[in-house]
Amino acid sequence: MMLARCALFSDLESGELQSLAGCLRRRWFAKGDPIYFTGDPGSCLFFLEVGQVKLVLTSPEGRELVVALIGPGELFGEAEVIDGKPRCTDAAVQQPCQLVVLQRRDFLRFVEARPSVAFKLLATLSERLRSQVQTLQDAVFQNVSARLARTILGLAEATTQTNTSCPVTSRFTQSELAGMIGATRESVNKWLGIYERQGVIHRCGSQIQILRPEVLRQRAS
Repeated sequence: MMLARCALFSDLESGELQSLAGCLRRRWFAKGDPIYFTGDPGSCLFFLEVGQVKLVLTSPEGRELVVALIGPGELFGEAEVIDGKPRCTDAAVQQPCQLVVLQRRDFLRFVEARPSVAFKLLATLSERLRSQVQTLQDAVFQNVSARLARTILGLAEATTQTNTSCPVTSRFTQSELAGMIGATRESVNKWLGIYERQGVIHRCGSQIQILRPEVLRQRAS
């Protein structure tokens, strides 16, 4: 069962997971589709099977800051399911995805009978919070070149085998990268050009190949 890939459910017996099967609903989304918006009811949580989802804060002027990228095997929307409050970010599809949806009432009933799942959920929330605090710290205290270097390294790490000498990111437009680091597309274009001229990266269409990761790590620190 796909839910077994999620750390939250990884220690459960197959019979326990099967008890959730009748409550799950699958949905498919194309790139760019919205999943929910800030202020929507937090009535369900999502488990990502395939693809990628971004969680976004949007300013009144329409500028975006991507506070999390969700990959296969991860949950999202869990915070609002716990407290029952409205969504505090937008969620949109970064890459075509397949989701499993679990309604709040079914999830809470399941967790109430299994304290170990509740403790793992707290760990998941803590990890997500630390990651988002790091994103906000970078946006406030680091310059664009450092934020971009850190982001490129993180994206490549998420998509490339560890034994690859020249890791490559997934496909992202410059506007999408700008949203991830809280910068303008023009600034991203400028620094990608600088890094490429210095032989640090190589751009392959909308993918980025890292040629000198040690330089990016130094810039990101």
